[in-house]
Amino acid sequence: MTTIALSDLIAELDDVLKAGSPDRRTRMLREVAGLFLEDAHRLNEHHVGLFDDVLVRLTESVELRTLTTLSRSLADLRLVPRQLARRLANHDDADVAAPILRKCDCIPDSDLIDIAWMRAEEHLCAIAGRKTVNPELSDILLMRGDSSVVRVLASNPGAEMTSAGLAMMVDAAERDDNIASALMTRSDLPHRVAADLVMRSTPRQQARLLKLARPDIQDAIRAAIDASTARAAVKPPATIDYTEARATVTALNKSGQLNDSSVNRFAIRREVHNVAAALAHLATVPIETIAPLMEAADINGLVIACRASRLNWNTTAAVVSYRKAGLTVVPEELERAREMFERLPLSNAQRTIRFGSLSDLIAKPAQAARGA
Repeated sequence: MTTIALSDLIAELDDVLKAGSPDRRTRMLREVAGLFLEDAHRLNEHHVGLFDDVLVRLTESVELRTLTTLSRSLADLRLVPRQLARRLANHDDADVAAPILRKCDCIPDSDLIDIAWMRAEEHLCAIAGRKTVNPELSDILLMRGDSSVVRVLASNPGAEMTSAGLAMMVDAAERDDNIASALMTRSDLPHRVAADLVMRSTPRQQARLLKLARPDIQDAIRAAIDASTARAAVKPPATIDYTEARATVTALNKSGQLNDSSVNRFAIRREVHNVAAALAHLATVPIETIAPLMEAADINGLVIACRASRLNWNTTAAVVSYRKAGLTVVPEELERAREMFERLPLSNAQRTIRFGSLSDLIAKPAQAARGA
């Protein structure tokens, strides 16, 4: 029955596409979609492909309401017309795209990544709510999305996180209690990230997060709370004078020698003030943005600063490895950082380090750093 009815409709298709009114095109789209949905559970891939070709051609110049209804009808199906699904997922209107982006398994990760780079918040929220979200896609969503996207991603147990992604989550959680709560209840939250989140929270927030935490990380959180309390009682460190470091870097820049070689040399000699001044100059940010990253146990913010400074990976590895005595980087952590470095576009690194989406990537000592 379906094959006969579909053949009859295909015979009308060219006529409808060439001279059919919008109402006739919409009516035919509904008829074909109805036939597909009626028998979708017993169609093979060949038949789905036939429907795909017809439906894609019919969706041209069809009203949004019809496309939205079609998208919602297709999203939960096991076999979905692939080209139609991709067209709907890429639609400018989020009401049309969201059902497919959120639920349809046939959209390839490469398409999702492209959409995540190009589209706005509602599209990103839909992607963040998928049953599974791979680590690369999670990082892009975190870099581009607003707090609503981060909330969805933090609450999604199927969203895999890189160490950089978790750091971005903590950054957002510091400003949003809902994100902090969702993050703290994740089953994949490492102890060190939980401790970082707690150390950057107020005493009231710390008590709430402790109640939400998994039993296996509560001891680590209590230790972080004790450390945070002890640190708050200590006098803030003296302000560092970067005058000499700035002069050194300015002279190198004027002579055309402020480059990977000079920064690498600063790093290996553990001239941390010179490294901070060089990164600040190259990334066009205040030294106060870079200095806390040099002190942090987490290296992600510093890696992003190096990427924003147009340094190569060898220099970046030297910067994070020699930045301070007592701060060691294990090979696995360095390898994860290299993967993030190579994946991160220069423009995104520069935007995040300059405009603040990662400005609080690590727990900065003293409140003055928050106003840097």
